[in-house]
Amino acid sequence: MGRGRSSRVPLRRSLLGRLLGVSALVAACSVAATAWLAVQTTSGAIKQEQGQNLTADARIYDTLLGYAARHPTWDGVDATVRELAEQSGRRVALTTQGRQPLADSATATAPPALPPEASAVVDPLSVDTVLAARSTEGQGTAADRIDPRAVGPFLLPAAERAALRRTADRNAVCLNRAGIASDVVVGPSGRPRVQMVGNAPERALGTRCDPSDLDAPTATEKKALSALDALADACLKRQGRDGVRLNQDLSWGEVVAVPRPAPLPSDAREAAPVPAVEPPRELTGEDDRAIASCVGTARSEQLSSYVASPALLFIGDEGGATVPGFDLSPANTAKIAGAAALVLALTVGASVLAGARLVRPLHALTGAAQRMRDGEEHASVPVRGDDEIGRLAAAFNDMSAHRARLEEQRKAMVSDVAHELRTPLSNIRGWLEAAQDGLADPDPAFVDSLLEEAVQLQHIIDDLQDLAAADAGVLRLHPEPVPVGELLGQVAAAHQARAETAGVTLTVVAGAAPVLHADPVRLRQAVGNLVSNAVRHTPAGGKVTLRVYGEGPEVVVIEVADTGTGIPAADLPYVFDRFWRAEKSRSRRTGGSGLGLAIVRKLAEAHGGTAGATSTEGKGSAFTLRLPAGAPSP
Repeated sequence: MGRGRSSRVPLRRSLLGRLLGVSALVAACSVAATAWLAVQTTSGAIKQEQGQNLTADARIYDTLLGYAARHPTWDGVDATVRELAEQSGRRVALTTQGRQPLADSATATAPPALPPEASAVVDPLSVDTVLAARSTEGQGTAADRIDPRAVGPFLLPAAERAALRRTADRNAVCLNRAGIASDVVVGPSGRPRVQMVGNAPERALGTRCDPSDLDAPTATEKKALSALDALADACLKRQGRDGVRLNQDLSWGEVVAVPRPAPLPSDAREAAPVPAVEPPRELTGEDDRAIASCVGTARSEQLSSYVASPALLFIGDEGGATVPGFDLSPANTAKIAGAAALVLALTVGASVLAGARLVRPLHALTGAAQRMRDGEEHASVPVRGDDEIGRLAAAFNDMSAHRARLEEQRKAMVSDVAHELRTPLSNIRGWLEAAQDGLADPDPAFVDSLLEEAVQLQHIIDDLQDLAAADAGVLRLHPEPVPVGELLGQVAAAHQARAETAGVTLTVVAGAAPVLHADPVRLRQAVGNLVSNAVRHTPAGGKVTLRVYGEGPEVVVIEVADTGTGIPAADLPYVFDRFWRAEKSRSRRTGGSGLGLAIVRKLAEAHGGTAGATSTEGKGSAFTLRLPAGAPSP
């Protein structure tokens, strides 16, 4: 019995060991987090400066990209490079892809060597989308990575610009007079367009103004667009696809049919072929992808002679060095290690003290649980506080006391079951042995006596089965609408003969009885047990009353009241316990099996209700069932 109490859990598996491990881990993590935070805070300022440099680099890249888009060569870019270097305070250098110098802002006679990797490639026909997204002017970069400022043959001459500008100004004035705020915006090619504030072109439809006058392409644009069509069609033809006609905004619609020879009739094979033209057809997703690729290729081919060749861009500080990173010095590393060791030591010391106080009552609980396992009647532990451990100890003591009471009830129940089964079996055996010895004749009275004992035995077994099913939660109900007044009348009629034999008056007070959603068979069983119990304990000349009424719209109360002997106040809390009897002698003349009221309580709980009792000794008792008016929960 003392074997379990003397065993100790190894430190690595004990609560104290785990607490120490967790505390040490927390201390180490906290120190590491502090050091990391210090590094990140210092590095944050450096990264912020680097971010500002990245923004400046993006502006430099965008400016040079615009220069390349508007000039066929890099001649004259030196002034732009020097101006960018002065504005950013950085070194800016341009070279060809073969690293031949084009321009360099370094003023030294022998400038530092350029780094092995370029910052970017300046190519207006293949824009770096990352740098372009950082710049303020590069947000309009086309999806095909061609800089929108590279217009090439689409650049309008002065005469066409002036004519379109006059039309645009006239439309803007007209729209402003109509109450639509408008302004003229000029694109990279020199083509103006009317921009309406609020983006409300549908409002312009109700005016006399017609901004669509600017939609027609000029002669220059028609010529450039025709050349672009030819280049795109040549690309599509190489892929065996039909050509397209591009709109002014470089979009496309249906495929343009290509003339194909018609089949020759059989009797005119030597006749000239007649060309047949297929109607335009809609584009598929594969067609769109092929056309987009060919249009991009055609645009690059068309613009290649109008833009500068690709160049390598190098951006750095004047001395050629990069921004230094941040690292801990040996002194700072030693300080952090010393602080970490101190914090770790304090954490472990505090954890040992706290863990010892925490584990001590747990050891007491473990010992008490093992004593309970070894069969001691009642094991308890001292409660030394109102903290979590104290409450756990109090709960353990309550559990131990409750277990002791349950054990006593179990022993009493086993004794009661044995007694209840022994009595009818002894009677049956005695009558059968008497008949076997010839002392009793198997006449009808003999058979009736045996049948009565068998019925009593079957009744006890059925009651035990009902209680077992209710305890296991498998007591099945078949609820349906039940008129409670009629049900009470049926129960009273079933017990009327027994009540008359006992000299007891049995009455029903239903009034406007409600309809209850319940299992009628189980409800009759519960009410029948209450009526049988009341008749049994009411002397001759007494009265048993069945009554039903409502407590609000959601609760129905069924009451069985008698004018019997009553129940002592000390016994009233136990009347619904199994095998409890008011008659301690357990005589079957004054008491049943002691299971009827226990079954009543279980049936009431199965319907989602409760069972209760009130009594005044010498005046009578009243048993009530409070049931919900709605359907019971399954």
